[in-house]
Amino acid sequence: MDVKSAFLNGELKEEVYVEQPPGFVVDDHRRKVLKLHKALYGLHQAPRAWNAKLDAMLVDMGFRRCNSEHAVYARGSGRELLLLGVYVDDLVITGADATEIDNFKTAMKGKFRMSDLGLLSYYLGIDVRQDVDGVTIAQSAYADKIIEKAGLMGCNARQTPMEARLKLSKASTTASTDATEYRSMVGTLRYLTHSRPDITFAVSYVSRFMEAPTVEHLTAVQHIVRYVAGTRDLGCHFPRRRANGARLVGYSDSDMAGDIDDRKSTSGGVFFLGDSPVSWLSQKQ
Repeated sequence: MDVKSAFLNGELKEEVYVEQPPGFVVDDHRRKVLKLHKALYGLHQAPRAWNAKLDAMLVDMGFRRCNSEHAVYARGSGRELLLLGVYVDDLVITGADATEIDNFKTAMKGKFRMSDLGLLSYYLGIDVRQDVDGVTIAQSAYADKIIEKAGLMGCNARQTPMEARLKLSKASTTASTDATEYRSMVGTLRYLTHSRPDITFAVSYVSRFMEAPTVEHLTAVQHIVRYVAGTRDLGCHFPRRRANGARLVGYSDSDMAGDIDDRKSTSGGVFFLGDSPVSWLSQKQ
């Protein structure tokens, strides 16, 4: 669901005055200003005022805000559990009981002007495909933008995210490259890891050299992009029926003093709920 003109619903706690807008000037009071009661687009307070309004309203409706992720709310339990994800004025709603979802939508339409966008299919660059077998998330369109931005459309694809046993150093002797462009490419790849655990380690590795990248580092980033070009449709699938049930299983691994600059170790891990990956990471320690 989408809230129409969301920021106009925010209630201001500060005193804010604005000039009378052109075309709406009161003839007898041309030198006077207007005092705002609610937020307007363009005010620094507008996003915060809207978030506070929405948060208070959801709490009044019985929702609990997640302590570790303030954009996620929950209400009820069991089959009546309703989960809500908030991104500014967009609401992603999920639950096991369709009636609970419909009741929530009706309640929201009674409080704000809302658009019901139907079944989730695309959100923040992530393609969502839902069918009888389960839910699949991928970032194919976003991957195309990364490949185009890197100037590698139609390139020869790589079979792996990075070369085996590749060792890069901050003290590389190759020529320097554009640091801004390098950081931009790595940043876009980092967002792609939301649905691509297979590139998480490689992207984490090249992220270490954003301060002063060289051609050697850039070549490693382009290698990742070439791999993405050949695997652009890959993503994560979450089946509705799990062969192994809802058992949570985690795997982890690490090297020993693998970084050639500071001798720190790199560790990684992935957690599966049944057969589906739900969390993954790679970091230097």
